[in-house]
Amino acid sequence: MERLRTRIRDVPDFPQQGVIYRDITPLVKDPAALRLAIHQLMHPFLGERLTAVVGMEARGFIFGSLVAWDLGISFVPLRKPGKLPYDVHSISYDLEYGSESLEVHVDALTSDDRVLVVDDVLATGGTAAASCELLEKLGAQVAACAFVVELDFLNGREKLGNRRVHSLLHY
Repeated sequence: MERLRTRIRDVPDFPQQGVIYRDITPLVKDPAALRLAIHQLMHPFLGERLTAVVGMEARGFIFGSLVAWDLGISFVPLRKPGKLPYDVHSISYDLEYGSESLEVHVDALTSDDRVLVVDDVLATGGTAAASCELLEKLGAQVAACAFVVELDFLNGREKLGNRRVHSLLHY
């Protein structure tokens, strides 16, 4: 994990004074580090019955789609409002710096699906919790959530309740 940690750039005072932003772009620039991150994200779930990986716009698309490809299962994107061309279910939620919404096609998943939710960072847990709620609205079962980085001091894991959480790096 130390190799991954060295590829996370700390950006002080972004997006506001006093915040240290954990930037994953150096990690995705390094093919070996990206491959390691993908392998470590999916490793605990090898052999489990999963039908899809779900990733949230936008950085969740990077990690989620690669995990889905490597597992040989489908990828379902959760998009910001107005980006999906078909009928959608929506959810709004609060973030540490405001509020946001996510949408998913109404036919993206069914009650036959067991999904892994993947994103780059677990911070306050608002995006991940809302994503799980949205997927469960479609009838899907959330098997677990996986993150590259977890900001432990923000207690985002608590918002996920009893859901299984796997994080590679903790800050």
